Order: sequence, then structure tokens, then C-alpha cells
Amino acid sequence: MASRVEKELMESAKNVPPGTFRFEVLTAAKRFKSSWTELGSLLVRVRKEAAYEQWGYSTFEAYCLKELHIRRQTALKLTNSYAFLERHERDLLEKPPEERPAFEVVEVLAKAEQRGQLSDHDYQAMRDEIWKDERPPAALVRELSQRFPSPVAAAPEPSVQLRRYASTARRFAEELAQSKKVPGAVAERAAALADDLEELASAQLASA
Repeated sequence: MASRVEKELMESAKNVPPGTFRFEVLTAAKRFKSSWTELGSLLVRVRKEAAYEQWGYSTFEAYCLKELHIRRQTALKLTNSYAFLERHERDLLEKPPEERPAFEVVEVLAKAEQRGQLSDHDYQAMRDEIWKDERPPAALVRELSQRFPSPVAAAPEPSVQLRRYASTARRFAEELAQSKKVPGAVAERAAALADDLEELASAQLASA
């Protein structure tokens, strides 16, 4: 039996021409529980191309909430988690949906990277341990959450803060570089800023 949200999505789809990109996103939203990477990929594209503006929405968040019935926080989790896999595990994205990583596991890793707790080097050192583990996703999530706990309200250590800034700057620079609306010179300045922050973060770690 279809849920309320599924019924609302089906109703919305009636007013969108089949075969269009907008229809594709609506359809993916209806089945996102079984294939979160598909919806994550499409939402990254919607945001990058600002497609929501063509569809009558002023912001990406408003589009997700009103048309897809996805809250802002959920949309961010989906796009950030998909972007993590796109950066680190493109091969996993080529697998059938049922063989791709559980959303909850990738979400913990993506958040750890955002907070500066997980560097590229750290991830490469532990990736086999994660993806070859045959435990249920819930058990992996518990272990990873303990390994990468959410920070307390107190100000983070300078090295962690710098790594977080560097990670955020790099993701932002990569997004700008792929956007058709951003001049190349602007994207280059963003990439240079990311380089500078990564250098500062490395220097801080070396002196710690």
C-alpha cells in the first residue's frame, strides 16, 4: 500500500511531462529508500544546474521540500553522502543498487570528513576494513560513530578546525568547477583557496 508521501509524489508526477529530467527526479524520490544513490546523484545535478529555478522554485531547499517532500537536512545528507562516494568510490556506484553501500554508513563517513576527522589518507587506510566487512550496516554505523564522534559544543582544536575548513573549501571548489554558471576564473580562485587551507592544515599537523 502506497504511503501518503508516495501518493503525493505520484500526484505531482501527473503534472510533469514523462521523460523529462524533472520527472526523473520525482520518480527517483518515490523509490529513494531502495536506491538512495540514484536520488543523491540527481539532487547533486539539480543543485549544480539550478534546475529548480526553471521549475518555479527560488531555492534548492524549497524545491526538495515542496515537490519531493524531502526536508532540507535530508537533502543535504543525500547530496553530501553521494558526493563522498563520487570522490572516493566511483567503482561502488557502478554496482547494482542492491550492492551499493548503505546510506547510513556513508553518511557517517561523509560527516567525519566534513568535520575534519577523516582525511583522504585516513580513509584509504581503512576503506578495505569498511567495505569488506560483512556485519550489518547498523553495527558498522555504531563502530564508525564511536571512532568519529560528533564534536562537543566547545571550540575544536585548531588543527581539526583547519582540516574542516580545507575539506569544505575543496568540496566547494569542485562544485564550482563543475557549474556552468560560474566563470572559470572564480572556480580557479576557489581552488587556490582550498590549496592554501590544505597547506595550512598540513603545517598545523606537522607542528602539533
